[in-house]
Amino acid sequence: MPQQEPDKRIQILIDTMKHADPSERKQIAKAFEFSKQAHEGTLRASGEPYFIHLFETSKILAEIGMDSTTIIAGLLHDIIEDTDVSKEEIEKEFGKDVLFLIEGVTKLGKLKYRGLKRHTESLRKFFIATSQDIRVLIIRLADRLHNMRTLKYLSREKQIRKSNEVLEIFSPLAYRLGMRVIHKELEDIAFSFINPEEYQETLELLKKRKKRDMKFLEKFNRSLKKALAKEKITKINTSFRVKGLYSLYKKLNRKDGDIEKIYDITAMRIITDSVGNCYKILGIIHGTWKPLPGRLKDYIALPKPNGYQSIHTTIFTGDGGIVEIQIRTKEMHDIAEMGVASHLVYKGNKAGDILSQMMWIKNLIPGVKKEVETPEIIETVAPVWIKELGKEFDKEEESEDLLEEVRTDFFEHRVFAFTPNGDVIDLPVGASPIDFAYAIHTHIGSHLSGAKVNGKMTSLDTELENGDIVEIITKKTITPTRKWLEMVKTSEARRNIKAKLKINKSD
Repeated sequence: MPQQEPDKRIQILIDTMKHADPSERKQIAKAFEFSKQAHEGTLRASGEPYFIHLFETSKILAEIGMDSTTIIAGLLHDIIEDTDVSKEEIEKEFGKDVLFLIEGVTKLGKLKYRGLKRHTESLRKFFIATSQDIRVLIIRLADRLHNMRTLKYLSREKQIRKSNEVLEIFSPLAYRLGMRVIHKELEDIAFSFINPEEYQETLELLKKRKKRDMKFLEKFNRSLKKALAKEKITKINTSFRVKGLYSLYKKLNRKDGDIEKIYDITAMRIITDSVGNCYKILGIIHGTWKPLPGRLKDYIALPKPNGYQSIHTTIFTGDGGIVEIQIRTKEMHDIAEMGVASHLVYKGNKAGDILSQMMWIKNLIPGVKKEVETPEIIETVAPVWIKELGKEFDKEEESEDLLEEVRTDFFEHRVFAFTPNGDVIDLPVGASPIDFAYAIHTHIGSHLSGAKVNGKMTSLDTELENGDIVEIITKKTITPTRKWLEMVKTSEARRNIKAKLKINKSD
């Protein structure tokens, strides 16, 4: 009966949550009914009640393990903008935190490519809100994901515009936050609307390759489990990962369309119960099968700046096959799939464990107690880019280059270089030692006199590569020159150089 449908959906939502006490469940049920009544009579382009979108958005948030406050905000995220419900009423019924998140999402507006000024302004609001509380962005990503799932009901013009927004803004953001599950789906849906023919061709290629690979992987899986069992390792789960369509399409373009040159279309994942077993499993695999030279990557010892951890290796199976293998713990797997969202689920971790790389996230959530109290640790693990998002846009001046700067700084392919102490510096491709110096500290950048890359002195216009160890040499008497502007890639470096040049000119 229709009367029972809301109750069923409430239960679906609550059952999807990974953790919720009775009082939280009661509040979610209350928000469900409140939102449903407030949006009654409003329909989407598909002809469905608008409330279905709010339910699906909150369900995505529950699936990725968000807290009850975020899920409630997901149910109510359009209520201020689209109904007569007041802010005061929301605060009274659901509290200040929920109101803060709803207002944050509302202020973002809807990103539209209708003139640079308008788009830049919406981005400004977006990033300022994000830098205040990361959950605003997570709600927005869930909202956009469900909108993309129902994109077929909109006009072709809107399909193209929204898909472009996803590929330029939303999907890269999800990737930078480590939310692979959302990043991959957003990309693939957008790809299907922007280039339907290429999408279909890539899909057909993938289907053929996947069918062949999966038979091979299942056979290899049996051999692998036998090899591990001989060494008394039985506490493992194995699964198979298939590359996203858009990611495959881009890689095909780089490999002249030759799918046989791509080794990571499918991969085997091994999930075990400890970091020690990750390395033990790697040793057994390399002792049994021959690894491909140069394909071993240890992201456990050196995590990516977004918190991703895993060991990657590629091996020859001995019967003509090549398999990529990823080895990680359950916690690492959750972070690999859900990124920042999974970090909010794991509580009570101390600095030095596998989640220490993501501790910065708690600084962006008002009212959440920090597990790490040492400012030096927070500063070390906090990616510069998340701080810069809000800072970059929290300015009054207009700049026609602002959008391009943000794309370059935050969304292009990244280079991960290291300080001599092993700290990761996250930079866009093409960045120089000058960018590196300014990413560490403005003072270091402004007094840069030279740089060593991998122990050798190098010119300041050298393009840094992944894994480079960069040592910056400074002198108090050195100041930036105009020529530096031609060597830098980041807006942070460019802005500081220009400021210093103006000061020197006025002296």
